[in-house]
Amino acid sequence: MEKGLHNLAREVEKSVVIAAPLISLRNHFPGGPKTSTEFSLNCSDQSITTSCGGGKESPAPACPDFFRWIHEDLRPWKSTGISREMVERAKKHAHFRLVIVEGKAYVEQYSKPLSNKRRVHDMGYSATSQLVPRKDTRPGADVSISTTNIVFPDWTFWGWAEINIKPWEVVLEGMVEGNKKIKWQDREPYAYWRGNPHVSPSREDLMKCNVSDKYDWLARLYEQNWGEERKQGYKHSKLEDQCTHRYKIYIEGNSWSVSEKYILACDSMALLVKPEYYDFFSRSMEPMLHYWPIRTGNKCRDIKFAVEWGNNHSADAQAIGKAGSKFIQESLRMEYVYGYMFHLFKEYVKLLKFKPRIPAGAVEISSESMAASSLDGLREMFFEESTVKSPGEAPVPCAAPPPYDTHTLQKTIQMREDARRQVEMWGDEYWEKFSKKQQKPLSPP
Repeated sequence: MEKGLHNLAREVEKSVVIAAPLISLRNHFPGGPKTSTEFSLNCSDQSITTSCGGGKESPAPACPDFFRWIHEDLRPWKSTGISREMVERAKKHAHFRLVIVEGKAYVEQYSKPLSNKRRVHDMGYSATSQLVPRKDTRPGADVSISTTNIVFPDWTFWGWAEINIKPWEVVLEGMVEGNKKIKWQDREPYAYWRGNPHVSPSREDLMKCNVSDKYDWLARLYEQNWGEERKQGYKHSKLEDQCTHRYKIYIEGNSWSVSEKYILACDSMALLVKPEYYDFFSRSMEPMLHYWPIRTGNKCRDIKFAVEWGNNHSADAQAIGKAGSKFIQESLRMEYVYGYMFHLFKEYVKLLKFKPRIPAGAVEISSESMAASSLDGLREMFFEESTVKSPGEAPVPCAAPPPYDTHTLQKTIQMREDARRQVEMWGDEYWEKFSKKQQKPLSPP
């Protein structure tokens, strides 16, 4: 089990109340539980290269490359800073407001639809708040949060009790073992997807690619009925049992989907339908290295071509699947999830032009406030499985990479676009040759 980064506290010389003005990042990127989680820290002026709690000195490991995007996400406010008026204006767009002061987290909720997911997120914010040392001399920070503004790790890292998904590190351990059950070459030679197709037009369009008596697009697509699944004790929705096909499809739902990390962790070559949104880690993923890109408006043809290409180039397809899985297993450890939140908060605090205060309607996040029902109790248990009992168990915090310079960022984006276009060109050539062999061109569904 990975450890939380509670000894990161000494790196922040300010207390935190988090509430950022909103900005939509859609299309921004082209292309058994522990017995306690309570502790306190007294690491006032130690170097970040040493561990808190009397541990042996060791150098800080490097954070994953996607930490560099923190600076890009905050760039809109680099020249202006963040004022109290900006934060207040964000209220009509935000789902809730997070405030962290003196090691305690508070939430003011604005909308009810996301309350269950927000309560799980509360656990992560509560743990991150404990990264901040409790001193009375520092100002705070303040953030209003929606699903489309500054990118945060989603709630499922701490589990999704409503559909029986355990914390990420527990699920990942099970998936690593599940990958060993069926070797890649022995898996079903089709593209697999299971989920709710009714949350977006794009998913409903994907279902047209399912096998039929008229044509086989080499996709095996299944609708997930969570109501029936709940009645059957979640027997058919265990993520570690779904690594049975050589290819797995990722497609967004109502917005981005939490399923991306689970799909990539399967050792199967991931077929990513071009996303409109991105997750906090996905901007370091490379097409044809970690996944195979699929066009939104050409799903069926692109999927069939990808599967046929992979079955004819099995070593290359298997390598892509392995690289994507390795990226997830190594870069999405819980220490990096907490570390990402910490470094994001740390950089955000530097932009504030006012001293935050706890909103009158905010409620402190605590074990007691999260145990109002048996389901909340399950959430708390999941949360405790993904946190650490004491600072002595925590690893040295990772060292964040520097921001992108303009040239490197533009080069990175261009290389990914070139890789996508190359795949599209291969696909178009494949279907052009296919059409010439037919008496009439095959029309997409």
